Parts: sequence; structure tokens; C-alpha cells
Amino acid sequence: MSIIINRLALFFAVISLVGMAHAAEEGGLSEGMVNPGYHEQPAWFKQSFLDIRDDVAEAAAHHKRVMLYFYQDGCPYCKKLLEDNFGQKSIADKTRKYFDVIAINMWGDRDVTGFDGKSMTEKQFAVSQKIMFTPTLVMLNAKGQTVLRINGYFPPHKFNVALDYAGRHLEGRESFRSYLAKVSPEPATGKLHVEPWYLHPPYDFSKLKGGKPLVVMFEQKACADCDELHLDILKRPESVKLLRRYDVAVLDMWADTPVTTPSGKRTTAARWAKSLQIGYTPSLVFFDASGQEVFRTGAYLKAFHMQSVLDYVASGAYRKQPEFQRYIDTRADALRARGVTIDLMK
Repeated sequence: MSIIINRLALFFAVISLVGMAHAAEEGGLSEGMVNPGYHEQPAWFKQSFLDIRDDVAEAAAHHKRVMLYFYQDGCPYCKKLLEDNFGQKSIADKTRKYFDVIAINMWGDRDVTGFDGKSMTEKQFAVSQKIMFTPTLVMLNAKGQTVLRINGYFPPHKFNVALDYAGRHLEGRESFRSYLAKVSPEPATGKLHVEPWYLHPPYDFSKLKGGKPLVVMFEQKACADCDELHLDILKRPESVKLLRRYDVAVLDMWADTPVTTPSGKRTTAARWAKSLQIGYTPSLVFFDASGQEVFRTGAYLKAFHMQSVLDYVASGAYRKQPEFQRYIDTRADALRARGVTIDLMK
């Protein structure tokens, strides 16, 4: 009970979204108490016993697929998914047509039976699925295989495309990235954004010197989110300070630009993006000084989360804290203690 009281005290003292997520991180609340960070889920979500094998079989029997929705209380992007996306009748109807949606608390303690028949808690299952962001949506076929994974928030127009792609079983015909580019072109500047101090051709990532980690930004010219990343988020002083700790490269994911990967393989930007299964732009892939991939992003992120990603890898925190969401909570608390105001949506 003392733990619960302390966590509620923290909430009322801080009154912040990340604080709410941290307050509700694990365990339940006493009877009659309300979780201040909880966002009510649609009544049409499936009430599952969390045996994923049974859920997949039952969905297939009704010509549907399973969508696993990993969330946490107090997550502003989860709130946007529930309200801005599922709050639209057309999106809700399409989701219900194609999927049984099963909510899984990233920090929860309910029992989950995984694809291998082993029982574990929700948080253990989240770790086993390498869930780093909330929301994360994992769409499964009738064999329990992932056909599309959305790590983070997709705005409604892109989410609609994702529903069509996975719901109509299009993964056997083309990649999601090519389908998205074809059916959902966006107004954009039409150019890549490369700073003078970024890496420039020829791109040989196997011979970098200086011991810095490498971040490769896979982008495309017709990409409004790429524009926002470079013209706003990465222009902010804190972002620039963090980014200067990296070797930085921006690659057109469709281009035949020659590239030598950190492992020494000669290829092109397009072939490398395909081999890395890049499905969304911008996608940032991080490599340590030895050339090993250590982290990646592939979703819409605002400034605080992008800065947290940059700090997570550059500081080496990923070696000690493999759960990125816990790192975000700790970082947010430390910044607030220094008097820094955090707005997750700016």
C-alpha cells in the first residue's frame, strides 16, 4: 500500500504524462481507486484469455487476423491511437472487419501463453517480442507469423493503409513500404535534408574513425515526416547537441547509391534498406563503434522521444537498460528534477 501511495503522490506532484506512466508502471491499484493514466479501450476489443495460439486460430476461423496492441497507461501516443484513430467509425469498422484486437499491458502481470506454448507475464511477453515503444501493434497471420509490425504511432491516414495492407493479405505481393508510397503519397519538400557535417558519398561505413556510434537515416524525398524531423525536431539545440555525438548519414531508401555497410558488404542504399526490412520513413538505424546494430526507430516520434533515442544509444544506456521505455521514464524524471519542462507532444 505504501508503494501505491508514493506513486499516487508522485502523480499529483508532477502531473505529467510520463509521470503517470511511471506511477502505473507495475502492479494494480486498491479496490475503488482509479488509475490516473488509464485510457479506456474500445468495448469491441477482444476479451482474451491471452493464449495467443487459441486467439490466432479463432480469428482465422472467422477469416480474420490477430492484432496485438501493446500499451502502457499514461502513454500519449496510445491515447492518440484510441481517440484519433479508433475514434473514427470508418477506421474502427475496418479494424473490426479484419482483426481481433487484443490489448497487452507492457508492464502487466496477467498470464500470457505465447506462440511456443510457454506461460509468462505480459511484461515478460513484451520483452520476448522486443517491445520498445508504445503503442506497438503486431499483426499476425493464421500461422502466428508477423505480417506487419508498427512500432509507435501512425496517424490515421497511414494507419488506414496499414489496415488494408495486413487485412487484405497483401504482404505476399509487395512490401509495406512500397504499398504505402503508392497509395498514400504526401505533400513534401521533395528533397533529402543533409547537413554539411553529415557523412557524404562515398558511403563506406566499415572504415569510420573516431569511435562514434553511427546513425543511418533511411528516408525518401516525398516524405512529410522526414521534413518535420529535419526542419523542426533535429534543428532544436538539444537535438543538435545529441546528434553531434554520432556519425550521421541520410540515405534515400529507393536509391542505387553505392554503400559499404558496417560489416563490409558492398551494396546499394535500396538493397540495404530492403535487407534491413525498412518499412517506414524516416527509419533510424543505430550501430555501435564496432558496426553492430544496437537500436532502430520506425515510427512517428516527437522531439522528446527522438532526443531520448539519441541519448539512449550515444550514452551507452542500452547496454545496462535493454527496455527503452524504462529508460525514457528515468530520463524524464531526471530532467524534471533539473527543472526542465517536458511536453511529449511538441
